[in-house]
Amino acid sequence: MSATTTRTLALLDLLQRHREWTGAELATRLGTTERTVRRDVERLRDLGYRVESRTGREGGYRLAAGGAIPPLLLSEEEAVAIAVGLRVAAAEQLVDGTSTALSAIAKLEQVLSPTSRRQVTALATAMTSPDQGRVPHVPPALLGQVALACRDHERVRFAYEDAQGAKTRRRVEPHALAPARGRWYLVGWDLEREDWRTFRLDRMGELTATGAHFSPRPLTRADIDERILVASSAQRQPLEAVAVLPMPLTEFEEHMGVWAEGSDEPAPGVTHWGLGGADVRDLFYGLSWLPTDVEWRVDMPDEARADLTAMLRRVLRAVEAD
Repeated sequence: MSATTTRTLALLDLLQRHREWTGAELATRLGTTERTVRRDVERLRDLGYRVESRTGREGGYRLAAGGAIPPLLLSEEEAVAIAVGLRVAAAEQLVDGTSTALSAIAKLEQVLSPTSRRQVTALATAMTSPDQGRVPHVPPALLGQVALACRDHERVRFAYEDAQGAKTRRRVEPHALAPARGRWYLVGWDLEREDWRTFRLDRMGELTATGAHFSPRPLTRADIDERILVASSAQRQPLEAVAVLPMPLTEFEEHMGVWAEGSDEPAPGVTHWGLGGADVRDLFYGLSWLPTDVEWRVDMPDEARADLTAMLRRVLRAVEAD
């Protein structure tokens, strides 16, 4: 780095740390002349910094806010503080544009020392909610990679392990990244399956950015929220059941939309749809959305079947009462 560049960066650091300096003060601190200070100020202005100056005995220089944000000169401690704040805000959904926040984190942590990166991870973990401490860890580097791929519309490849432990390789166009129930989810277009899929980041590995870019497909914020809600609801539940329907999977998917994700067709014309909840009331709610023009059945534990039957009888008596 040249002496001129070093001196200009030192000037920028001084302007960012103090509201206003006189030309003489800056010259003294930089070990140069006021004429050189004026030239360095012009260099900063050429780079996009709004440096205001006042002439006269009380005159001086100050860094003013501008319409665009030029490069910031941060100390290691300041960069750590910003990275921690961004990670906590993104994880707790305190800001919109989660992918943007994570791409900023990826850039910031890239220039931090290994010690500072470990400090960011430790501080962010300590500051997040207790529930998040009980869920699988997602490496910060992976979060950053996925966020940048979403932002840059770049196709990615990765290894993926589903809830049943089956391992596959995926080629995906990543569209949106968001946290839900303490986990991180990616909504993307699966190129092999030619359909939307939602992936848990803690089940992803060996991610590679391909360098191939794509045009984003239509996907509203409501679509993203619904897909992530479905995926986050698919976690293991205290009570689980399987609805068995005498209809092809394609028809079931047409009826249920995104909520059909995870269903399968073990035999031609037969669809299995898993559902669950905290108790039988959640099962009843889920079952109420099934098609009414087919005779489906439910496989569930005997105790839960008895509880659900009793609840339905109470509801029937209440509805039929005069």
